[in-house]
Amino acid sequence: MDGVEIGERLAGFARGTVKAQNAMEILRLSLLDWAAVGVAGREEPVATVLHGQAEDEGGNPLATLIGSELRGPARMAALVNGTISHALDYDDTHFAHIGHPSVAVIPAALAVGEAVGASGPAMQEAALIGVEASIRVGVWLGRAHYQVGYHQTATAGAFGATLAAGRLMGLSAGQMQHAIGLVTTRASGIKAQFGTMGKPMNAGLAASNGVEAAQLAARGFVSAPGAMDGQNGFGPTHHGEGQGSAFDTLGHEWLFESVQHKFHACCHGLHATLEALRDLDAGADAVESVEITTHPRWLSVCNIATPESGLQSKFSYRMVTAMALTGHDTARLDTFDDALCADAGLAALRERVRVESDDSLTEMQARLRVTLMDGSVQDLFHDLDADPGLAARQTRVRAKAATLLGEGRAEAIWQAIEADAPPEEFAALLVR
Repeated sequence: MDGVEIGERLAGFARGTVKAQNAMEILRLSLLDWAAVGVAGREEPVATVLHGQAEDEGGNPLATLIGSELRGPARMAALVNGTISHALDYDDTHFAHIGHPSVAVIPAALAVGEAVGASGPAMQEAALIGVEASIRVGVWLGRAHYQVGYHQTATAGAFGATLAAGRLMGLSAGQMQHAIGLVTTRASGIKAQFGTMGKPMNAGLAASNGVEAAQLAARGFVSAPGAMDGQNGFGPTHHGEGQGSAFDTLGHEWLFESVQHKFHACCHGLHATLEALRDLDAGADAVESVEITTHPRWLSVCNIATPESGLQSKFSYRMVTAMALTGHDTARLDTFDDALCADAGLAALRERVRVESDDSLTEMQARLRVTLMDGSVQDLFHDLDADPGLAARQTRVRAKAATLLGEGRAEAIWQAIEADAPPEEFAALLVR
């Protein structure tokens, strides 16, 4: 499949009819999840910086900025809201494309939806089209793109944001292809920014770049039709693997259905372990030792043996295990504080935890052996890829939103989503 065909395929997908009830239900949960982590991140330092930037630049007040009474142009709103909603790194993840779909796409769909006066269902459909497209492009780029240093949330996400924005703006097939071609020269974001404000801004850039590409294409901007995979195209110049099969089932199968919502405010590599511990039938006082077996990849990502801060705790198997055993709520942001690392009881408990690797496990699995003081053993296992079912997923996403925002505000946002509230009405709930 060459670049022109990819562009045509994506353009057709962006303009097509959405028939995906299950995927749409999961998108609505991701919309709640996105709103919750976005509002919860509204006072992060990066939010203050971007609110100030938006105020200085001004512009046509077409779209809402999370956590601010300010309004701004759609492109600025996408930048601000994409960045703020990724500031806590607590948003959904899709492991097939190694990125965070919602933070790159929903801000673009919401901003353009407000600007053009779209309906709630239209905005939600555009967001679903966008997140699915971003995952497909991420799979097309493959692990080589990520391993060399690009951040798929930003790069693949920009294409999804373009499709979402273009659909809401009613772009023709030709205009949509030009928008896709144009965003190839704007899509950006590198992993070197991890650990800084630049990391969440990668998501904001994806959303903003998508809005800009769609807006320019609507005005007649012309771009190279083969810019995805043609000579000197995005894939070849960005270490893409060119996995053309990524688009084979586009529009018929929805990869977005396997998106992972975070239910613990820490590195996703720790989540299978924490989920397995939910099945443990014993308290901390009864535990003699815990052996955790995980995929080798995570040993270099989230295996800090002796964390000294709340942030380091988010990347420590031993610490989160000790926290879970003693009943600390790992879904809460304020659980991961510096003082907890100095707690003598937790420090002693984490010394009983050992972490090993086994490459026969997937990155989504964890196997635990818990030995109790009475000599008995409990073997635990969890696979994040196992489908919990829509009802169970909804229960946990809504509980997470209530933890972050309080029950009243979380319920108001969920009711707006369920009622297909128009973008402006929905966005108003992100300000107060």
